[in-house]
Formats: sequence, C-alpha cells, structure tokens
Amino acid sequence: MTARRVFAPRIDFSSLRHELELPEAFSGAAQEEAEAAAGRVFDDRPDRTELEFVTIDPPTSKDLDQALLLQRREGGYRVYYAIADVAAFVQPGGALEKETWERGQTVYLPDGKVPLHPAVLSEGAASLLPDQTRPAVLWAIDVDAEGNATGVDVARALVRSRAKLDYESVQRDADSGRLHPSIALLPEVGKLLVARGLDRGAVNLPLPEQEVEPDGDGWRLTLRAPVEVEEYNAQISLLTGMSAAKIMLDGGVGLLRTMPPAPAETVEALRLAARALDVPWPDGATPGRVIAALDPSQPRAAAFLDQAAEMMRGAGYTPFDGAPPEQPLHAAVAAPYAHVTAPLRRLADRYVTEVCLALHAGAAVHSWAREALPKLPEVMTRTDRVAGSAERGAVDLVEATLLQGRVGETFEAAVLDVDRAKHRADIAIDEPPVRARCEGDALPLGERISVRLTEADPAKRKVTFHEV
Repeated sequence: MTARRVFAPRIDFSSLRHELELPEAFSGAAQEEAEAAAGRVFDDRPDRTELEFVTIDPPTSKDLDQALLLQRREGGYRVYYAIADVAAFVQPGGALEKETWERGQTVYLPDGKVPLHPAVLSEGAASLLPDQTRPAVLWAIDVDAEGNATGVDVARALVRSRAKLDYESVQRDADSGRLHPSIALLPEVGKLLVARGLDRGAVNLPLPEQEVEPDGDGWRLTLRAPVEVEEYNAQISLLTGMSAAKIMLDGGVGLLRTMPPAPAETVEALRLAARALDVPWPDGATPGRVIAALDPSQPRAAAFLDQAAEMMRGAGYTPFDGAPPEQPLHAAVAAPYAHVTAPLRRLADRYVTEVCLALHAGAAVHSWAREALPKLPEVMTRTDRVAGSAERGAVDLVEATLLQGRVGETFEAAVLDVDRAKHRADIAIDEPPVRARCEGDALPLGERISVRLTEADPAKRKVTFHEV
C-alpha cells in the first residue's frame, strides 16, 4: 500500500491542547536542572565508540532513543542496541523528576509535541544524535540461527552514532541491496525474529496509520502502511524488551508490560469473521499466522484486521517484588516483555532500565527505582489515555475540517466493523483517507459500498456518513 495524502487548511490545535490540559512549558526549576545536567561529563564509563551505531527514526525526529548495530557471529548474530541513558541526567527527588511523573510520556500533536523531558535533553544532550558521543545503556544480545536469545549483557557505556536514517530511505536501500553496513543484516535478522515470534504465537496487526503532517500553511492527512524494515526494527525492540523481562523475572523484581491471552470466545468470534470474509484459516494456524498472510490494503483483509484488534485488550503494566506475577505474558508478543527502549519518551522505561542494570550486575536495585515500580502503572495508564486522545482528536479535527464543505457528496468506502444492534458501522474512505461512522441497516462487513456524507463538524470533531 502506498501513502495517500490529502491537503487540509490551516488548523488551530490549541483547543485540543486546552481540553487535554497539556502543559505549555517546564517549570523554571525543572528547566534549570535539565540545562545543568546537559553539561555533565561522562568520562568514567567504558568507551564503546568504536561500535558503528546508526539510528532509524522518522525524518524529523530529534529525540533519538535507540541506536542499532548488527553483527554476524559463529552460529548466529550479535545485536547491539544502545538506549539513551536518561537516568544519568535526571536527579532522583529533583524538580525535573517530579515534572516527568506529571507528564508520563511525550504527547504528539501535529503542531508540536509536549515532551516528557526538556528539549535541551530530549533533543540534545541525552539524544543519540549522529556524530556525538553520548552516555547510553548498551544491550548486547546474542541470537542463534533459530532466532533464540542465547546471551545478554547490559551495562552503561559511551557510544557514538554514525548516521541518522529514516524508515523509507532504509527500505529503499534494502530493496536495492545497499543498506548501511551497520544494519546490512536487518532484513535477515528481522525475518528470523518475526518467524520465531509466529512460532511462539505472537500477533502483529499491520494496520495502516492515519497521520497529520504539516504542508506549507496547512496540513496533509496521510494514510501510511508500515514498511518492512519498520517491522524488522520493531523486532529488535521486542527482543530487548523480552531480554529485560527475563532479567527481572529471574531477579524477582520489576515492571512488565502485560496483556492477557484473548478469551476463547474472542478467538472463536474471529474464526467466524474469517469465514464470513472468506479469509483463509488453515487447520492448526494461529491467529498471528492468519494475519501475517493477509494484504491489509484489501477491504476484506482490513475488516478482518479490525476484528482481530478485539484480541488486543487489557494491556497494562504489572509490577512485582518477590513472587512473579500470576500472568506475566504479553499476549501479542507471546512472551514476558517489558518497556525499556524509549526512555526519552516514556517514563517507565527509565526505572525498568535501572532495575535491569542492577540485577544483571548482581547489585542492589536503587531504592528510588524499586519504590517507583508500583506507582508507575497508574501514571502510564493515565497518560496513555491522554496521548491516545491527542492522536485521535487531531485526526478527527483534520477529517472534519477537510470534509466540512463536502456534505451531501457520495464516496466509496470499505466496511470495517458492523454494529447491527445500533444500525451503524465503522468505514474507511479511500479519498480522502478518512475513517468514520456510517449509519444504515444493511452494511455488509468487508465489502465496498457507496456512502453519503451527512455531517462534518470541526467544532465537534465529528464526521458521519449514511449508506446510499
């Protein structure tokens, strides 16, 4: 699927910021702490700047959490993953730490983000920018030829990224066989890890994302499907998160990112949806393998993926200290898993990383990290809701603004989900790439239909269609 872009006029997102009570600036004390921390010198840690890391992020990103280097070794591979060492810049008990607990995570809006940390750190001294020596937490994970992690090391170090790459250019390089040497093995390792995940029962939903991007004096609405290398890069983060979870479970203390397995009735309902949509489900195949065989650009496949999202319910953070959690799995990963790879943008990662460093070194976990673990789920859940509302609200506003002059027009759409009791469905419009509610009595799941736009109200951020 190729990206589709539609231009929208200038839009003021300030009302959405006000509605979500997003902070406008850091306190003076927090900003002063960040600026002082940005000048720290880290000459007391191992120098691993000989490792030729690169980063892969969206083109405009400056808050670079991760840098990657892949090497072939006898019997498999070595994955080096450098993660920004945010804890080295944030003083426990200080004004900056307090404010990051209020923010929880970076919130992204089309007209600018609301960062977890001041830019002097998140886009400066703590970010793994190219050609800069930076303090990092360095993961070295050995993977065998079957995709199993056979050895893990994690320690603080100094690293130096050689290049800032982006997903689409890396995909072009992969397609033409000229990847940067540091990630030349990414397709090979990525495919291996994907296959290993499917063997475990992992599920990946390759849903296209609606994105709002600046375009001169206005905005463009984009529907973008993830490219292959994006999934391969995500597999490296999953590998690291699973390694972190194992360290914490073995050590008896930590914070897992968990999601319970889907109830049997949910899986059975998905099987019924597969039959209704003519989606092949071979005997013995897991939901993950069924999904992996689909082309999400096809209406029936897109509708099936929408139904499959029902399996992804109940994600949360589970702290433990002593006995392991009764349910330690993340069902989509099909293994225990933890968030450790995005500390510039997500609060929990800073503390989980600190726990992993201590346990791996056989040292006592710092009290400030250990005491934070049971408090983090509430903060992350609350701020997850805020971040999700910001993302959805921005898209809704752009959709309504884009369509407000077209009420009464007819569009082609795919039916993604049907609520027959309420006589409505979720539909996806081709042009512009809008997802909205459609009212009607005979909405066929997974089929293409004609719909008429009956409402487009930017003030309510609401778009409604009716079947023709």
